[in-house]
Amino acid sequence: MFQLPFPLRDVSADTGAKDLGDLPEWDLTDLYTSPDAPELQADLDWLEQECAAFAADYEGKLADLDAAGLLECVQRNEKISTKAGRVMSYAGLRYYQMTVDADRAKFMSDCQEAITNFTTPLVFYSLELNRIDDDKLAAMQAENADLARYKPVFDRTRAMKPYQLSDELEKFLHDLSVTADAWEKLFDETIAGLGFEVDGEPYNIEGTLNFLTEQDRSKREAAARELATVFGANIKTFARVHNTLAKEKEVIDRWRTMPTAQTARHLSNDVEPEVVEALRDAVVKAYPKLSHRYYELKRKWLGLDRMQVWDRNAPLPMESTKVVDWEAATNTVMEAYNAFDPRMGEIADPFFTKGWIDAGVKPGKAPGAFAHPTVTEVHPYVMLNYLGKPRDVMTLAHELGHGVHQVLAAEQGEMLSSTPLTLAETASVFGEMLTFRKMLEKAETKEERKILLAGKVEDMINTVVRQIAFYDFECKLHAARREGELTPDDINDLWMSVQAESLGDSFDFMEGYETFWAYIPHFVHSPFYVYAYAFGDGLVNALYAVYEENPEGFQDKYFDLLKAGGSKHHKELLAPFGLDASDPTFWDKGLSMISSMIDELEAMED
Repeated sequence: MFQLPFPLRDVSADTGAKDLGDLPEWDLTDLYTSPDAPELQADLDWLEQECAAFAADYEGKLADLDAAGLLECVQRNEKISTKAGRVMSYAGLRYYQMTVDADRAKFMSDCQEAITNFTTPLVFYSLELNRIDDDKLAAMQAENADLARYKPVFDRTRAMKPYQLSDELEKFLHDLSVTADAWEKLFDETIAGLGFEVDGEPYNIEGTLNFLTEQDRSKREAAARELATVFGANIKTFARVHNTLAKEKEVIDRWRTMPTAQTARHLSNDVEPEVVEALRDAVVKAYPKLSHRYYELKRKWLGLDRMQVWDRNAPLPMESTKVVDWEAATNTVMEAYNAFDPRMGEIADPFFTKGWIDAGVKPGKAPGAFAHPTVTEVHPYVMLNYLGKPRDVMTLAHELGHGVHQVLAAEQGEMLSSTPLTLAETASVFGEMLTFRKMLEKAETKEERKILLAGKVEDMINTVVRQIAFYDFECKLHAARREGELTPDDINDLWMSVQAESLGDSFDFMEGYETFWAYIPHFVHSPFYVYAYAFGDGLVNALYAVYEENPEGFQDKYFDLLKAGGSKHHKELLAPFGLDASDPTFWDKGLSMISSMIDELEAMED
């Protein structure tokens, strides 16, 4: 399955912006020159042959291998993953450039089906690996240092051991995975194909969502009401997608005897459930001193008796509506990256000069933003929908952070480079923080500082409070689906149950807002992904506090953290900074940074 490591972010830009400069487009030829390139067909042919050969050589024999033999087996499997990842990265990225193009959709589906068929005989690999005796595997790793490098991979694979099914059932589920892909594609194509009309002009979903950050309140209201109208007209389709995928997950979790709907995500994130719950509880407890307090301030700034949902991301009345062109955005982010460490700027530069970014909004292009690492023998690609708002600059800083992280982690190789989601947001959020601090440093007036602080607080609330509210919604959704089919109204009610709690008493909710769960891609593509954003923000806030307190040698430790990729557990990676995410007070450190910014904003009112 083509799976983005970071689902499409819910981002904002202004489709009315003009004169943004020369927006870059992807050059995908570093993957393949075209869908019918001989190299692509050669890789598919190689995959078919090598998967069959791998199964013939190793099925039923893993327990009898010595250390050298197991190492060769692991490295052959890694090469298969690299080839398959290269094909699916190319097919998937082409698709996201134009999701309404039937040929691109067919090409991606055909590639996916071919690779699923080729790799079905390999299902035995992880199952047999988990049957190797613990002591024997440990002895082989002690004997062979190259094999020992893969210990984190073995540990993550063996974490699934209690939930493993029979070989036959695992192969069946592997084959069946393409049907889940079909529901995800239905969601993507439905979202990309939605048409909206605001003040008599046609827009796609990205353009309509972007009006929610307009200075003109009537424009924001018109966009919000149009979103509600179109979501309402399509709500049965979205409810069907969520019902089906949640039910599929429930069936698989039940067969695997997973204790909760969240267990699979925690395992893939290599994070303990109690750490996630400590994060969730700390954020919910902090709602009053974070979002509730900030939105009450914002209500006063906007001169409103009550806030409406279309005011949540409104710019401040004194905020400039100037457009940030692409060159200015590039310079801002690169200056911040270089100021932190020239090595970071050096890694980021090719993204801008070699076709590694696709920035413009185009008909049929997927909304949002992401960074995709492709495979370690190539390089990452960043997708944006850039149209010149200050928040778009932060999105660029965010996705570029992912890209830098992916480049640095690539030296670990295909199996060890992939970072658990809880740490995968570190470099992206840190990149945003560097950019914000550089802009704050340049603020010339109290008003400019206030605007920057308020914007950063809003971004952090969207990253922490909003994402934990999303997480609670998902927890409720999956729990309710386990009791039976959910009507659209059922899902609407679950959505509204977390909105007032997280946003506070300053808001009224318009009729139709209950459907706004429908467009969030995370719920469809990666259930329970969303807490990774809050995890990353809290972690980065704590890291940045360490940087400010003791900058000496911080950069080298930070680069070591990024280079580690998925080769170390979060406890080991954070230890050099004196941090521990399993400490219940850890999350309060990160949340206190947001609270202190709100303190400063309140002080400016005096």
